[in-house]
Amino acid sequence: MDKRYQVFISSTYSDLKEERSKVMQTIMSLDCIPAGMELFPAIDAEQFEFIKKIIDDCDYYVLIIGGRYGSISDDGISYTEKEYNYAISKNIHVLAFLHEDIKKLTFEKSESNPENRNKLEVFREKVSNGRLVQFWNNADELNGKVAVSLMKTIKMYPAIGWVRANLQSNTESLQEINTLRKEIEKLQYENKLAVQKLNKKVQNIADLDETILIEGNVLEKQRHGDYTNVDSWEATYTWSEIFVAIAPSFLRYITDAYARDLIGDILFKLHSNETYYYGELTEYSFNTIKIQLMALGLMDISERNDVCWKLSEKGIQMMLELGSIKTTKK
Repeated sequence: MDKRYQVFISSTYSDLKEERSKVMQTIMSLDCIPAGMELFPAIDAEQFEFIKKIIDDCDYYVLIIGGRYGSISDDGISYTEKEYNYAISKNIHVLAFLHEDIKKLTFEKSESNPENRNKLEVFREKVSNGRLVQFWNNADELNGKVAVSLMKTIKMYPAIGWVRANLQSNTESLQEINTLRKEIEKLQYENKLAVQKLNKKVQNIADLDETILIEGNVLEKQRHGDYTNVDSWEATYTWSEIFVAIAPSFLRYITDAYARDLIGDILFKLHSNETYYYGELTEYSFNTIKIQLMALGLMDISERNDVCWKLSEKGIQMMLELGSIKTTKK
């Protein structure tokens, strides 16, 4: 059935009018529905609540960062960053595009306030951390990268989308949805039982106090967004240390590829206290961690649109027991 996907475009407004216009035209040419702050170029707190409802209805979120941080809300955060934070909280797939060298932008397109320049830099770093971003230098280059990235993302991560009402019978659709929902619930229950049986069958599992040697590579981020391998690293952790360090990041579903990047960087920084470089796991170390956490019943790893990780109920309870601050009162 023919679907159209709704795409939210988030950016500062007055300095990126040309860029936004071209990106919107491209999104429409891909038979998608663009949405964004054209509704409210000068946004305030009340209007932001309406913007959140629009984001809720979107399938994908395109973030464009230029040389300005944008209008600041009462809590000191720009509305562009608040939109990004909200999209992340709703698990909407984000495509981020950062200007490669904001120092080359004209004064009119740059942030004149020193405090806001610093906030912009912190925001750029937050968006880049643990996420693949693309860099652009002009409106045409940005437009091309958005088109390619969006097509690839739709193919790899198809979302719910929108269908014209006259293309399907409401009664038939409701019946089909209800049947699929029941089937999903049945499969989830059967999967849960299968995991429980599997955990009972596994014998002599290393407990959380035992140690494991983890190995990986040290990566340096280049200006164009790629990473270069500059060294290797290894460290010994207990399974408890590994689990406590990574567990809070898996309260929502995370893809297998992102899980590898995330775990590698968390464990590398836990070992080295390094902030400039990034850590990567070898395939062997990553698979060892994956198998062990599944065997311990702490992580649900299953096929959705992709292989995804999420803490199991047992994992959430274990995270709270191991990671919570205990009282010192007697």
